[in-house]
Amino acid sequence: MTAPRFEGSYLGADDRISAAAIMECKICWTVYDPAEGDDYRQVLPETPFAALPDDWTCPTCGAPREQFMVREDPGAQAGCSTVYIAQKAEALAADFREVWNSKMRDVPLVNKSLHVEAVGFAAHEGRPLGVLVAPWFMNLVLLPAEGEDWRTLTPGAKEAIAFPSGSYEFIHNVRPMVGGYKACSLFSPMSDFASQMQAVEIARAVMSELFKAENRTETDRTADIRATREADLAAAQEAESAERVVADVAPTRRTVISAGMAPERDTGSEA
Repeated sequence: MTAPRFEGSYLGADDRISAAAIMECKICWTVYDPAEGDDYRQVLPETPFAALPDDWTCPTCGAPREQFMVREDPGAQAGCSTVYIAQKAEALAADFREVWNSKMRDVPLVNKSLHVEAVGFAAHEGRPLGVLVAPWFMNLVLLPAEGEDWRTLTPGAKEAIAFPSGSYEFIHNVRPMVGGYKACSLFSPMSDFASQMQAVEIARAVMSELFKAENRTETDRTADIRATREADLAAAQEAESAERVVADVAPTRRTVISAGMAPERDTGSEA
């Protein structure tokens, strides 16, 4: 996909806007807000202007996106440009491609129909947030803002991070290429996924449902994330009937924030 050009601030330099940039059509003044997406073209919420389809046009007057100008850019104010987000997401994916090629390719539980891909990364409170898909896991990943150094994070440390849909447990880690990052486990292993396309579809659904406050009633319970994770781990050793009881009482976060699009639960553990 070619880089979009637009008129207005920074003489159309798309590398100077962040994924949170709110754009405005200079013909009819229609606003494109990435937080809302575009229902008319079925563009999901949290889709940056730079990630719109090549043939996207103004939903009101049909003007090409080159006619849009920057109205405001809260992400740029927080120091998280589109270029920076892309660079950090690619460094994350490169790190785990190296892990895949050097350590995981011959592990029996991996899904060899999948490959490592960074999906849906955009600015969240000035930091890149997205989903990392790999043949052996799917994680929600938060990366540092420009100027932040997370290489001093303690691997294995846990942190609860709040989103509109609820609070989720992230685990700290550090890798050579990307540096420090925080990851929330969604799926592991990945045996239920039939294709990369299906995995990416679920990842994009997660990025949409994560920011919907109506999901909070399912996720914002005391110690919900930890209890659900422990229940999933225990389910592998319990009888099938006991596992059904756990599922009925405490739906997993992946069920909630994938809008019901997740495959049926397996009896394995989450990583």
